[in-house]
Amino acid sequence: MNLRIRLAVLAGIFSMTAAAANAQSFPTKPVRILTPSSVGSGPDVALRAIAEQLGKKWGQPVIVDNRPGGNGFVATGLFKQAKPDGYELIAPDSSHIATHPHTFRKLPYDPQKDFEPIRPILNTAFFVVVGANSPYKTLADIVQAAREQPGRVTYGSWFVGSPGHLGGLRLQSLKGIEMLHVPFKDMGQLMTAVAAGEVGWTLGSDASAGPLEKAGKLRYLAIAAPARSPIHPQVPSVDESPDTKGYDVQAWVGLFAPPGTPEAIKQRISDDVAAVLKSPQIVERYRLLGYENPDLDPGQFAARIQRDTDAWGAVIKQAGLRLDD
Repeated sequence: MNLRIRLAVLAGIFSMTAAAANAQSFPTKPVRILTPSSVGSGPDVALRAIAEQLGKKWGQPVIVDNRPGGNGFVATGLFKQAKPDGYELIAPDSSHIATHPHTFRKLPYDPQKDFEPIRPILNTAFFVVVGANSPYKTLADIVQAAREQPGRVTYGSWFVGSPGHLGGLRLQSLKGIEMLHVPFKDMGQLMTAVAAGEVGWTLGSDASAGPLEKAGKLRYLAIAAPARSPIHPQVPSVDESPDTKGYDVQAWVGLFAPPGTPEAIKQRISDDVAAVLKSPQIVERYRLLGYENPDLDPGQFAARIQRDTDAWGAVIKQAGLRLDD
């Protein structure tokens, strides 16, 4: 029995040593990162910048493979066929991981079983956006107007089930109000409509609303996050007003590995991505895109995913929203 125990211990030590050696030599061939984001979108631009820096660091090409469409199901379908060796990763956003489990009765993937968190690569907090000539001066004004005229205040989003749509539902749930959702086909149409006063308000990132805000056609009332944005420090946080405190609408894009990927390789990728995100090239790119670097390790990232999944689930359940009915 003692011999068996000693052999088992030696086997375990050998296995850990081999895994550590593999992580140190990783990668020895090109790495592919699948993404449901379309070419040229903000997340795609950020991911390509990260891939370029990782390629230099690793001495191997890091290929971004865009597979948009089908609510992300195209990209996730391909990812489910990936080997758990670190050479095929995926970069979905928070909708695919934290809200789709609630908005779809049936998903072709399991966010908890089919994705192993490595690290978030960007975070964006959404601004409360109105037209330049809007009568609303604060988010509290919007809430008050919705209380006085239930169902008359309109808010727009870039599609049903988008962060903009769900963010409006969260405000309704938080403040016990009723508003009218107006979905648009794309972000450009939405921001133009808000600027023209055709829609009362919307949620937008600096990447989507920034051009018209800089042109004086849109105004930022607040940022839907606990603290002010370093990009627009003059815009108040919702937590600065007791009437809107706790209204939080943020989205992220994260890097995931297939289930069964060795821990040492996941940690190597996480550490290297963390280093790249702090490089001057990425810091400047994020400043221009209006993104933040959420510095979370795999365990912290997993905890955030769980919090977001639970919080959005409560909002979606209350609203009775289903995208596949």
